[in-house]
Amino acid sequence: MGGTTRRKQKEDTPVKDFISWFEIPAINFQQAVDFYNRIFKMDMETQFDGNYAMAFFPAEKGIGGAIVTGPNSIPGVIGPLLYLNAGKDLNRILKRVEPAGGRVVMTKTLINPESGHFAIFIDSEGNKLALHSKD
Repeated sequence: MGGTTRRKQKEDTPVKDFISWFEIPAINFQQAVDFYNRIFKMDMETQFDGNYAMAFFPAEKGIGGAIVTGPNSIPGVIGPLLYLNAGKDLNRILKRVEPAGGRVVMTKTLINPESGHFAIFIDSEGNKLALHSKD
């Protein structure tokens, strides 16, 4: 049959970054795009492909992600919590959540001086997300 010794290969190299991409589901795609464009003061690039549509968060380096709509893209408050980078001033973005159609669930809260602050909100589609900043 052969030996049971296994050679260490490249696939055994430990993973350093566990998140490579994220998607935020939406039913009302344009409403969701408008919400994130408004709170982050940006213009997301959109792509439509058959039954799916995606709007991409700008990312030159690091982790990228998108708002996505299509079959099985169902918003919700249950499940993993995604922390979005709020830059240097979390409150600057958090104060835009409610005027953009979302709801603040937890205001700016200190994690610890080294880790910074976070806040939790519900977006225009009903997804629970968080903001994080080092301020």
